This record gives sequence, structure tokens and C-alpha cells, in this order.
Amino acid sequence: MAHLRSRRRLALAVPVVLSLTASLGFLPSVAAAAPTAPPAGAAARAADGPNLAYVVNTRKDQRTIESVRRAIARNGGTVVAVYDRIGVIVVHSANPDFGARLRAVRGVDSAGATRTAPLSAAGTTDEGGVQVLSRAQESRLTAGAAAGEEPLEADQWDLRAIGADRAAKINPGSRNVTVGVIDTGVDDTHPDIAPNFSASQSANCVSGKADTTYGAWRPVDAGHYHGTHVAGEIAAARNGVGVAGVAPGVKVASITVAQPDSTSLFYPESVVCAFVFAADHGIEITNNSYYVDPWLYNCMDDPDQRAIVDAVNRAQRYAQRKGTLNVASAGNSNHDLDADAIVDDSSPDDSTAQTRTIDPHTCFDVPTQLPGVVTVSAVGVKGAKAYYSSYGKGAVDVAGPGGDRFQIPDTPSKNGRILSTLPNDQYGFLQGTSMASPHVAAVAALLKSAHPHATPAQLQALLKAQADNPGCPAEPYDGDGDGVVDATCVGGKRVNGFYGSGIVDALRAVK
Repeated sequence: MAHLRSRRRLALAVPVVLSLTASLGFLPSVAAAAPTAPPAGAAARAADGPNLAYVVNTRKDQRTIESVRRAIARNGGTVVAVYDRIGVIVVHSANPDFGARLRAVRGVDSAGATRTAPLSAAGTTDEGGVQVLSRAQESRLTAGAAAGEEPLEADQWDLRAIGADRAAKINPGSRNVTVGVIDTGVDDTHPDIAPNFSASQSANCVSGKADTTYGAWRPVDAGHYHGTHVAGEIAAARNGVGVAGVAPGVKVASITVAQPDSTSLFYPESVVCAFVFAADHGIEITNNSYYVDPWLYNCMDDPDQRAIVDAVNRAQRYAQRKGTLNVASAGNSNHDLDADAIVDDSSPDDSTAQTRTIDPHTCFDVPTQLPGVVTVSAVGVKGAKAYYSSYGKGAVDVAGPGGDRFQIPDTPSKNGRILSTLPNDQYGFLQGTSMASPHVAAVAALLKSAHPHATPAQLQALLKAQADNPGCPAEPYDGDGDGVVDATCVGGKRVNGFYGSGIVDALRAVK
């Protein structure tokens, strides 16, 4: 889904702060987290409002949590999961006053609805529909494979662009490193994914509580292809089948967070569950090619949106403290994340959207704008910023190949998008910052393989150090070639708004 951003600064009811870290400074730190089951017999009070999901964020001591649980029951809430050591409680309630009442409870830091429509819209950051390869196309493209390459590798310009084809000959990555794909589910039966899939580190978090039933992590249907494509970009095996991943020696896990219907929404409680599950199951890196629905930006002066930022930030910070590096896509709006103001006309995306002007320094795209998360912009085959990619000095950390239909490669298909795996043993092309983020996550996995004791902060520093920065373009940026300047790059050769510290380089990472 495109990220829409533009002009005027929003006047906030809370003090305006100048940095994201300062903006989130009120949010409690976290130590460890594990969900506990709700008490037996807890029942919601009947109410006339829609049945919504909520996050209630509390102090972390058990006395406070138990007191808040009693308040939840009194006010018509049913506890779904309690992440007690980060102080996040996932609740369902049909009480229209539930959020306001819980915010008045002693020990509650923030509380709010995570959706605007009743429990029954997509937040992934791919740009445009998937282009599925037919069996005939596969056969034709496979016929041109060079010796030593995977059958479809000639169309993987992205591997060559960051030296991943050569890196694999030096170090394809360690089996001790797992990248968790927080997404729509991964088809682990695909022959290119099965050799590197970790079932023991996979789960379904859609409800807000992890379901580790065997196969629960898989996509519900072929239409939920996004996570399988991402997983193949990271770690498709070099096994003489199909394509290759950037880090074909590491493992991938699937943590499903997308709603199982056609909307595939990524709600906050599902993402909270995913970050905690990843941290508690030894996942070194997570890939997050989405934004948390239903708000494209979550503004700190809105109590519901503030609670969403609080809950997801607690969970992702917990993951960082447990040793997990979180990598996320910057979005596809082609708007400046360091602008004074941005127009959002797509939120909420689970009911009726309203046009609003927000300040991206106090209204956050979650999780990509949270502290410590690696924010990734996208480039095409020419190394230029992709026409759709969001950007912004101080917002983007690094860039990766995401595909661009206006940048045409010299490959058999002449397709500027990214080729990877799809459910049901298929392959297809996609483009978006959704595709750039897994390239960066995979390079981070290669770095973690070479530096197994590196902390998330050290891995992020290594990512930036090995990146190659082309600098801001000398000519005005016209990504789609229509003669209109589409974006302005700010910064120098070392750090700038288009590429952050630069385009990742897998070959440098393994050297």
C-alpha cells in the first residue's frame, strides 16, 4: 500500500519534540517478556459498541498487572494475552468507553483501540501487483542459465548489484543465524525455502497470542504471497532449483501477522506478539516489510494511536534487548520522512479514511520509525532511488534493491522488479521497499554469521560501514521520467536522504 505524505505541520496538544528518540522517551523500557494465559472464567460485560481489539500498556510489576486485569474485566474487556514483562495486555471489548475508562486506571500508561472496525484493508509495502511466472516462462528463462548458477538466477540482477552471487562463494551465511519473516506467512513447502526453514522458530501471531501448531505459520492461500516472496529473497537455497537468496546458508522462520482475509491487515497486537516471539525464540534478525494498520502514521496526541506506538515500541525494544536486530521498509509514498508535514489520506484503512496533515517527527510510521529499527529505502538496477521509495535524511539508514519498473536491466526478462519465490512452488516479480528490506536483512544475517557476538547496535553500525553511498544525484530527481522533479535529496556522500549511509554490499559484508 502506498504511503501518502505532504505539506503543513500539525499543531499538537502535547509538547512538540525535535527527535524520534525524544518523542518516545516517555515510553517505558523493557527487560523480558512472556505471554501468560488469561484467568479462567473472565467474561466481558455486554455493551452496545463494536467488538474491538485494544492494547493496554501498564507498569510491569505483577501487582499492577493483576489490578489492571481486574479493571479490564470490570469494564467489559476479555484478555487475549498478557506480555507481563513488557507490560502489554491484548484485550477485546465491545464497551465503547473501554479505552477512556482504562486510561483512568492507576498503573495504566496508555490504552487504546488497535482498529476502527469491528473484529471480523493491506499494509504491506510492495508496489503494484505480483507478476507470476508461468511454467512456460520458467522453462524459457531456465534455458539461459549459466553454469554454476541457479536456473532463474540470470534474472536476479539484484544479487549481482550487491555482490551476493560472489559473496555466496565466500560465505553463504551460518545455519546458526535465523531471519524471522514477520509477514503474511511463508510457504515452507516451496523447494527453494524448505532446505533453510526453521519450523521451531515459527508461529502464527494473528490473534495477538502465538499459535505454534505445526503449519500455522503458512499463508492461508496463494493470495497471501508476500511473505513467501520475502523469505526467498533472504534465503532461497542454492540447490539447483529456481532462484537464490542473498544469504542462502542462513535459516528463515515465519511469524504470520496478517489477517487471513483478503485485506491482509497487520494489526498492532499481532506485531507485538511477533516481536516478543522472535526475541524469545532466538531469532537474530526480523524483517518487517509492512506498516502497522490501521494508521499509516500514529500521532502521539491521539490516545489510541499513542497506545499503539507504546505497545509496538515496547515489544521491538524488548527484541533488541534480547539480541534481535529489526529491519523495516521505509514505505512507497515517495515522500520525505524528514519533512515538516505530510498528507495522509489513507488512514484508517480498516474503515473510512480521512485526509489529515501530520508531522512525521511526532506521528510515526510503525515499526520503521521506531528507535533502533533499521529503516530501508529502495533502489533499482541503476542504483538510483526507486520512483516510489520514501526517503529522508536522518530517517533512512541504508538502501537495498527493491526493483523499479522504470530502471530496466539487461536480463533475459528485461524486468526491473525483484524475482523470488511464491506459494505453490511458483516464482514471480514484485517491487517495493518490501523487497529492499529483506535484502538488507539478509546482508545483516551475513554480518551476524561473520560476527556472531555482535549486538543489534553493532550490526546496524556494520551495515552502515559496509554500504556504498553513491551520494545525491547531480541532476534533479525525476524517477518516472515524466519531466517533473519528484524528490529532493539532502545530504552528502557519507549520509543523505535517498540512501542513508548507502546501498548494502553483501560481498563487503563477508570480506
